[in-house]
Amino acid sequence: MKPFFHPTSDVQSKNIGNGTRVWQFCVILPEAKIGADCNICSHSLIENKVTIGNRVTIKSGVFIWDHITIEDDVFIGPNVTFCNDKFPQSKNINFQALKTVIRAGASIGANATILPGLAIGKNAVIGAGAVVTKDVEQSSTVVGNPARIVNMGV
Repeated sequence: MKPFFHPTSDVQSKNIGNGTRVWQFCVILPEAKIGADCNICSHSLIENKVTIGNRVTIKSGVFIWDHITIEDDVFIGPNVTFCNDKFPQSKNINFQALKTVIRAGASIGANATILPGLAIGKNAVIGAGAVVTKDVEQSSTVVGNPARIVNMGV
């Protein structure tokens, strides 16, 4: 099944897998790579240097900046905030985006903030509203600000 693009979306990428659905008022830039059977909900933005795996759900209001990789079977809750600059400032000529990786099967709850340059481990769970300031181990659950482990996975 071909990808579906809502008529109000602005999908510039040709690298979108079969069965992926892109909803209202989304913007996907030309170099983005998105796998099959994904669901990109309304009012989301995906920049150029982004790779998204298969069967990923991105809920409404999520902006995925350059140098973010999201592996297969990941859930990104509504209004999750990704950052790619540790020291943001206007017109920074030395800006270099940091790489962030969300490993397969991870789930990130609504309104969580993921600081730049981190890895979220396979099957990790990030609680709603958490502020993630360091890497999250595989199968761990973290909550709070700053995010702290409440359950260490195997």
